[in-house]
Amino acid sequence: MSQSNTLEASHSAPSTPIWRDYYEITKPRVVALLVLTALVGMCLSVPGVIPWQVLVPSMIGIGFLSSAAAAINHIVDERIDSEMGRTHNRPLPNGRLSARNASVFAMTLAVTGFAVLYSFVNPLTAWLTFSGLVGYSFIYTMYLKRATPQNITIGGLAGAIPPLLGWTAMTNEIHPNALLLVLLIFTWTPPHFWALAIHRKDDYAKVNIPMLPVTHGVNFTKTQILLYTVLLFVVGLLPYLVGMSNWLYLIGAVVLNLVFFAYAWKLKFNADESTAMDTFKFSIVHLMALFIILLLDHYLLPVAG
Repeated sequence: MSQSNTLEASHSAPSTPIWRDYYEITKPRVVALLVLTALVGMCLSVPGVIPWQVLVPSMIGIGFLSSAAAAINHIVDERIDSEMGRTHNRPLPNGRLSARNASVFAMTLAVTGFAVLYSFVNPLTAWLTFSGLVGYSFIYTMYLKRATPQNITIGGLAGAIPPLLGWTAMTNEIHPNALLLVLLIFTWTPPHFWALAIHRKDDYAKVNIPMLPVTHGVNFTKTQILLYTVLLFVVGLLPYLVGMSNWLYLIGAVVLNLVFFAYAWKLKFNADESTAMDTFKFSIVHLMALFIILLLDHYLLPVAG
């Protein structure tokens, strides 16, 4: 009788294809945004169309190493993920993937991505991308995330480097304009993530992760988000002010940053239950749109000289 019930339960339980679990631990939506910013860095580094011989291996290498970093993040955070409402159903804490298999998968992605960049792009891009993996997977996830409420401010640099990677893939040099794109994402990251941290404050408190809303309170965090959106507005003007982009980007940056500021203002002074998550969701649209406008500006209105 019990065996029959077990068989019946196993037939009725939904089964997820194993590839979906591996795909999920690569954080595909996050990686897609990183690859987009890398692509924009590539395009802005040269006046014309980028050759596919560089484009294809660059996108593969950066994508693979970014995916490996995400997978390592899942492996390291398996315990705390199992206790948080937002993450307890991920493949590792749920038992659909073992840490060993996930580690082999991450290592395969990392080695393959590094080899592709080193062999078909250039060693500088390969090592910079690898440093991003180390920064996110180990320095941020293993240490900063658990050590300081400024974890995302410091650790955000690892997630901000893709435009630099795209730039070096094309030029094999670190250019000030590429660093300006890095600064743009670096400034965007704290208000983006802190909005989510406010929404998930209780989860982080439960697993003793010192996110800013946990250590300094929600109201203080809202103030920081508002101030960072002001800083982001200023930084967002720099690509135009240094002659890197034209009026199309300027208009797009001003509009997007004003809307982000409006979300932050509402979050600080007139928030409801959904405001923090709405701010987080808009921040993703903000960055994606900002870089797409940079791309359009570059090809539709090329800067003279």
